[in-house]
Amino acid sequence: MTATTLGVLVGNRGFFPAHLCESGRETILRVLEEEGIHSVALPIEATQFGAVESYADARKSASLFRQHRETIDGILITLPNFGDERAIADALRLAELNVPVLAHAFNDDQTKMGISYRRDSFCGKMSVCNNLRQYGIRYSLTRLHTVDPTSSSFREDLHTFTAACRVVRRLKNARIGALGARPAAFNTVRYSEKLLEAAGISVETLDLSEALGWVRDMNDSDKAVQEKLAAIGAYTTVTGIPQESLAKMAKLGTAIDRWVREKQLSATAIQCWTALEEFYGIVPCTLMSMMSDSLMPSACETDVAGLVGMLILQSASNKPAALLDWNNNYGTDPDRGVVFHCSNVPRSFFSHQKMDYQEIIAGTVGKENTFGTIVGRIAPGPFTYCRVSTDDLRGRITSYVGEGEFTDEPLETFGGYGVIRVPNFQGLLQYICRNGLEHHVAATRASVAHAIAEALQNYLGWEVYHHH
Repeated sequence: MTATTLGVLVGNRGFFPAHLCESGRETILRVLEEEGIHSVALPIEATQFGAVESYADARKSASLFRQHRETIDGILITLPNFGDERAIADALRLAELNVPVLAHAFNDDQTKMGISYRRDSFCGKMSVCNNLRQYGIRYSLTRLHTVDPTSSSFREDLHTFTAACRVVRRLKNARIGALGARPAAFNTVRYSEKLLEAAGISVETLDLSEALGWVRDMNDSDKAVQEKLAAIGAYTTVTGIPQESLAKMAKLGTAIDRWVREKQLSATAIQCWTALEEFYGIVPCTLMSMMSDSLMPSACETDVAGLVGMLILQSASNKPAALLDWNNNYGTDPDRGVVFHCSNVPRSFFSHQKMDYQEIIAGTVGKENTFGTIVGRIAPGPFTYCRVSTDDLRGRITSYVGEGEFTDEPLETFGGYGVIRVPNFQGLLQYICRNGLEHHVAATRASVAHAIAEALQNYLGWEVYHHH
């Protein structure tokens, strides 16, 4: 799990009760620690109570944040009293971090409204947001305008915000590996490298022939190949799988590991249909499932845009992501459906799973050439779905995101599959079809849609449809 680090700005304005900054700072830092979030804040002796209320204070805070530029994922502004809105905005401008910002204000206590304890943070937050807007600094809000930082509401806000921070950081300078060409029949996985590059996401390509050339130079007895073979056997049940097929998987996995390491890749998209089966004799599903389960997302059919969705979901949830098909209706229930892939679904998605052969491709290339898929039923529980597309005609990156649940309703089929329920599912399907979007969708077993929408729309400027 990736820990998040927040820079903390405590706002103060001298003619409001400054002593509230000391207790407020202490409370905020304690809550962050309790929630497993690292913090970077001015020492309490650096300014009055470690707060920011002047340009000199802003410079000190900005200098501290710049020193931690490589680790700070976002900034938390907290107002124990009204706060000096200009000093806060100056601190962010001078720090030049370009990370998400969360504005928080303490509650007033209606029984302590005298001059010694009245905070006026309610009003101060509006002034802070006004100045942030003037400075061109993007920011997020807590669901309640003022909120007790020890409350469950604020803690939920924190986790939503830190998830958004992880998405923004992960997509900065992300390096996507595309192994093999887009399968000729899959126009749906077309995408614009240039639009992704403009968003800071680079694509590193590798021809299948190069990877298979590396494989040809390997021996079954090579240490790396043997280690990969053992890892495959430890990952899933391989009973009944030919040893020759397992050895081929281990060699290809070793070649992919080399490529990922040498090119410092964040995620991979791999051509499958049907070149690897015809000319190498396996499906790469298990290898891709293993990578995704270890938080190195891997998408099939060279679906790079779908892979970006996986990377986003995994970053937000700190859990594996899968690439699935919106595949079938489930009876006549308008809010239920069936998701499916052949599959390379991560092991942690399943209630049960094993390695098998790929039944669909086997009808074309023969069963003996299709061992290596992971099959089973996806376990019940909540999930978030996300699809990223490059709209080349409008020069935009677009996306949709929402939440649903995997159910335990009966279904007998093949591959990796699950029954899902999505509120107003027909409305979502109408949106997908009317906008010509793909049948592939990424999913993670967590509820993080709000954080993703905030990250993609507010901080990255992408077009987002948040389905409710």
